[in-house]
Amino acid sequence: MHKKSILLTCFSIFIIVAFLTGCAGLFAKPTEKNFKAPTVALSHVELQHYFGWWFYDSKVEPTKGEAGNNGAPMDFAFIYEITNPNSYPILLDGFSFSVALEEFNLNRVISPETMWIPPGKTNQLRVHAVFDVRPVQMSLLVTGGFKLKEKGMTFWDQLEKWWTGAPNFSYPISANEGSAIFKADGITKVVPFNATFP
Repeated sequence: MHKKSILLTCFSIFIIVAFLTGCAGLFAKPTEKNFKAPTVALSHVELQHYFGWWFYDSKVEPTKGEAGNNGAPMDFAFIYEITNPNSYPILLDGFSFSVALEEFNLNRVISPETMWIPPGKTNQLRVHAVFDVRPVQMSLLVTGGFKLKEKGMTFWDQLEKWWTGAPNFSYPISANEGSAIFKADGITKVVPFNATFP
């Protein structure tokens, strides 16, 4: 009987210690020292909306409405997996990156979403990047003229390649100069990231 009491007492102490250790991990307070950098990984890119390849300028008379320089829109969705390695929840409170088609940086995307990521868990974030022929054309003329000349392509050739090749992802799409801002109990950590798909 005495032996059983000792075993029961030892077992009870073990359970209490295990419980308290678990609780200590569960309610760990964030500090500069123990705030581990979350990981930001690009899972994949989807062509969310696609309307083919076309452009018409202001000389073309529309069936309805005002004439203008208009081109086909194209919407890419970037799907990220964001993992919290900490033993406490963290807040994603800022997310942005530049989008490049091949080697041409064309667009800066900022996500307004905020989300809590539980300890040890992974959340998914979807960020849209919308392109239109006219703004991309202007960006190419201003920043990519020399690269196009080196490639022996006109901006129209390059635009057509991107728009017609988008459904098959026939060229690399990159998220460059990425920045994700995380917060926990007044502490802020900025995580840089870059990724390319496919």
